[in-house]
Amino acid sequence: MYEGSSRTLFVKYAIPQLIGLLFNSVYIIVDGVFIGHRLGTDAMAAAAVSVPLVEILIALSIAVATGAGVLISSRLGQGQKERARQVFTLSILCTAAMGVLICVLGNIWIHPLAELLGSTPAIHDEAVRYMWYIVTFSPFQLFSFLLSGLVRNDNRPKLAMAALVLGSVSNIVLDYVFMYPLNMGIAGAALATALGPIFSVIILLPHFLLKRGDLYFSRFKFKWRDVGSVYVLGFPSFIMEFTIGIITFVYNFAIVRFGFGEIGLAAYLVIGYLMLIILTLFLGMSQGLQPVFSYFMGTGETDRSRALLSFSIKMFLLIGIACYVLIAFFSRAFFTIFNPGDPALIDFAVDKSLPYFSGFFLAGFNILMVAFWQSSDHTRKALPVSLLRSLVFPPLLIAVLPVFLGGEVIWLCHSLGEALTAAAAFLMLRLGRRPARPAPGLDTL
Repeated sequence: MYEGSSRTLFVKYAIPQLIGLLFNSVYIIVDGVFIGHRLGTDAMAAAAVSVPLVEILIALSIAVATGAGVLISSRLGQGQKERARQVFTLSILCTAAMGVLICVLGNIWIHPLAELLGSTPAIHDEAVRYMWYIVTFSPFQLFSFLLSGLVRNDNRPKLAMAALVLGSVSNIVLDYVFMYPLNMGIAGAALATALGPIFSVIILLPHFLLKRGDLYFSRFKFKWRDVGSVYVLGFPSFIMEFTIGIITFVYNFAIVRFGFGEIGLAAYLVIGYLMLIILTLFLGMSQGLQPVFSYFMGTGETDRSRALLSFSIKMFLLIGIACYVLIAFFSRAFFTIFNPGDPALIDFAVDKSLPYFSGFFLAGFNILMVAFWQSSDHTRKALPVSLLRSLVFPPLLIAVLPVFLGGEVIWLCHSLGEALTAAAAFLMLRLGRRPARPAPGLDTL
């Protein structure tokens, strides 16, 4: 099923998911371009408030997709197709339940949610207007990422890529239609973002409904322990994807606290778009490799798994270094796309981007190690790395360093957190390897 050299497997599985997620990131960025050109800096700041929410939705979906994917691929590696189908069905039910809860509760508490995510009185109404569409259409966002992850575990990586690309392209087209001919303002940008995932779902569903692979709906006995197994295995991926939302939330709060104001929020929005592209490269490749690592765990092909990991580490580090070189030379051209009429905003973003991204070449190593340990059922190693690069080092550094070095140091804290996390991950990698054991819940699912 997974034949070929490490290079072949990397190209076949990592690259399609990289492309699919990259296009998905593009439609978020296109929102910023249209908003900046059409509505200005304050509207960009209002849209920035919803970025953590979108990332949280993606993180929840990827958590279920990855947790279920580890179980599914390991079972397929053992030839237990019926149990793999039971995991598939359970993951669909979990995602449907999450979608309903988010849609209902999000609409009830939308105003305090906007304030929590960093809206200021000057942009609150537009932030809430944008957020309403994201919350209301959240079930489709969840299912687009879940189904793309599951179809990838069903050995159809190109179909997953095509679905994400189509959803992204449709969003770009709708952005223009809603914001220019229909003149819907920031609501048009939000609606385009909300509708894009629907097209992805339409592309992916027939694969499962028409039974074109090993995965389709199957009867099973519902057990809370099985639900827990999916979420436990997927939790490191949740934290890894949630990192973008957490970092954005922390920085939005810090930017306001240290007096950078609306221009700081708007600048961090475009810096965040660049961050999203870079992290998406790493997340896409790591997600693409997950089925391969999990399948090797099921078949017991430890040597092939380690060979693929070694090759992938080199590729991730190389790509990370190349990204920083491009930022150093071309970030001004990138930032100018969003609001060419505001040179102060562009200068601010260029000035802060160099320290902000200085350690991002190590983010790829961290993300890959989380994906490898998680896919190989080393959750006790994956989880600490996920937590260190999101909930531990960045907030801690942003809280402590400005006391001694001033507010400007916040722009270095993200990269410093990645560097400290990479050091911890490297030490864990150098320590002895324990034998693989069955993942939680495999005895029942």
